[in-house]
Amino acid sequence: MEWYLKVLKQYVDFNGRARRKEYWMFTLISTIISYIIVGITYAISPELVALSYIYSLAVALPSLAVVVRRLHDIGKSGWFFLIILIPLIGAIWLIVLLCQDSEPGPNEYGPNPKNPDNELDEIGVTS
Repeated sequence: MEWYLKVLKQYVDFNGRARRKEYWMFTLISTIISYIIVGITYAISPELVALSYIYSLAVALPSLAVVVRRLHDIGKSGWFFLIILIPLIGAIWLIVLLCQDSEPGPNEYGPNPKNPDNELDEIGVTS
């Protein structure tokens, strides 16, 4: 749940990098919440389905921000998200990119979120 809340707190932060875990945990929890809302609204009254649309709109911007930060983590520009506009292949390609491991060390978008202090980069360096 902490990953979900972290993304919501950074809802308009398109700078920096996001780990795979951050992206996928947000996506998982958001999907579960969505299904729960849909299930409850259909159990109470199908006319309340608008609640699920409201939730989807509420998490649209944080979802976009975490995708952009995830693309930054693998060294791609956030604009690379537009690859999804290519029918079928674009969505598959984007999923493959979102599954890739982080670029080791810092890149142009910031330090590696797995190792923000770059401790491993300093091993064997004499001062």
